[in-house]
Amino acid sequence: MRDFLPMNYDSLPFKLILFVALVIAPAALRSQSIARLNGDRMMEHLSAMAGIGKDPGGGYSRVAYSEADRQGREYVTGLMRAAGLTVSIDAAGNISGRRAGSDPGLPVLVIGSHVDSVPQGGNYDGVVGSLGAIEVAQTFAEGHIALRHTLEVLIFQNEEGGLQGSRAISGELREEDLDQATRSGKTLREGIAFIGGAPTHLAAARRKPSDIFAYLELHIEQGGTLATEKIDIGVVEGIVGNHRWDVTIEGVANHAGTTPMNQRHDALLAAAKFIEAVNRVVTSIPGHQVGTVGRIQAIPGAYNVVPGRVMVGLDVRDLDEARIDMLFGKIRDEAEQIAQASGTKFNFHQIVSDRPALSDPRLRQLITDSAKQLNLTTRVLPSGATHDAQSMARLAPSGMIFIPSIGGVSHAPEEFSRPQDVVNGANVLLRSVLQLDAQKW
Repeated sequence: MRDFLPMNYDSLPFKLILFVALVIAPAALRSQSIARLNGDRMMEHLSAMAGIGKDPGGGYSRVAYSEADRQGREYVTGLMRAAGLTVSIDAAGNISGRRAGSDPGLPVLVIGSHVDSVPQGGNYDGVVGSLGAIEVAQTFAEGHIALRHTLEVLIFQNEEGGLQGSRAISGELREEDLDQATRSGKTLREGIAFIGGAPTHLAAARRKPSDIFAYLELHIEQGGTLATEKIDIGVVEGIVGNHRWDVTIEGVANHAGTTPMNQRHDALLAAAKFIEAVNRVVTSIPGHQVGTVGRIQAIPGAYNVVPGRVMVGLDVRDLDEARIDMLFGKIRDEAEQIAQASGTKFNFHQIVSDRPALSDPRLRQLITDSAKQLNLTTRVLPSGATHDAQSMARLAPSGMIFIPSIGGVSHAPEEFSRPQDVVNGANVLLRSVLQLDAQKW
């Protein structure tokens, strides 16, 4: 009989075998044992959420710090407790639900989204990701699945009003910001107190990079790419940077009947040429960049007065910060030419400068692999809208899973994603969490 050679327990082959046996194989078995979550239950929760904040004018209005927002938060808090999560509210008003991991020394693995809405918005934006995260936690509880990392479900407050909850966690929300007005009629300070936060102790909500292992967020695409191309899952490349300027155009107000056309310094005419120039500059080069003039106000705004002052709002977005700067430079050059030709003056005041947030390549691959295991098609694409993942990416590796939005409609009553797409996205989130928990980064 052949003698067996003694095993060298310090050898690399043995360590690889041990790692596969103790980490990779159990993770694979867990993934197979709970291949799907309870999609019917999740859709029931989505339907129940639709009963909160219905607007008489159509759609849903769970505007942050409103009574409907408070009711929506109360509903998801109940679901989190039913999923066995230990629930608390941080100083910024974010709802946290934790499920302890087997290794308390590891940083937390965070999933979640938001439940507040724009006025007369839809019932999928934010809600799909929030309910999907809760359903993942409940699936683990029912399957008695113990993760290595503590799992935290975060429901961020006031995402639609500027990522206020996640910015508090990343340390970007400052004390001096708290007195700004919100759509609810309350100041930010008053709103945080209304939902159970402690604005006087805002710094307590801040997290350190060492606190968080990774962040994953499920969300509707809010655009039409996936639905048009019939792709099941979007793997988000990153969230675009968003720069905004208040642009004031100074002309000369004068009588509309007595001022000859060749003697006018019409600020509104200059503004019209500027709007056209923005579109021309942004579309002059290939890429996913976008530029928008979405607000305009003419002063004095009378039929019989040549407008002497016009204020417009400029919004430029791209995944590349340098490209945003380049586009703005070209737009400003166009404005100077318009000003010289029309006898007007342009003034640019930047009010928003959100940097792009690229998703972690490892998480993109992990999401892609999870989708393929479920026989779902994928496509890598950027997010043109801002999300809480943008703030979380300042702290930890972050990734986003998109599902199709039918017709590309969002922030409107017609916002809709098919039930199968909703459940597909949640199942990808489930598998991604399981795979992520096994990583040794």
